[in-house]
Amino acid sequence: MPAPNLFLVYVRDVDAATTFYSTLFDIEPVFVSPYYVAFEVAPGVEFAVWAGRSDHATPGTPRTSEIGLTVPGHASEVDEIFSRWSATGVEIVEKPHDDVYGRTFVIADPDGNLIRVAPVDA
Repeated sequence: MPAPNLFLVYVRDVDAATTFYSTLFDIEPVFVSPYYVAFEVAPGVEFAVWAGRSDHATPGTPRTSEIGLTVPGHASEVDEIFSRWSATGVEIVEKPHDDVYGRTFVIADPDGNLIRVAPVDA
């Protein structure tokens, strides 16, 4: 059976979102159009931003999903990413804390999409 290979988030401004995610994750787009930009995050797997449904990208709308970045190593790796990202002025939703799965924090992109950093599951 096929596995999901495209992860899409709604944004209001595709250019601003492209800059945000390119800078945050240090990646470049593999496809660019006026309302849709895709990044290859693993062979055959893409993360994309789409402004075609920007009415869904209101920052005040409660979010029920998250973009996840799992990192190997110790809790200090999560704290290091938090320090680096918070220095850029990102919106902090949850400061670093220990949870049942390890050290974690959450930020939001300019459209309110949540981004969680956590350790790789052991």
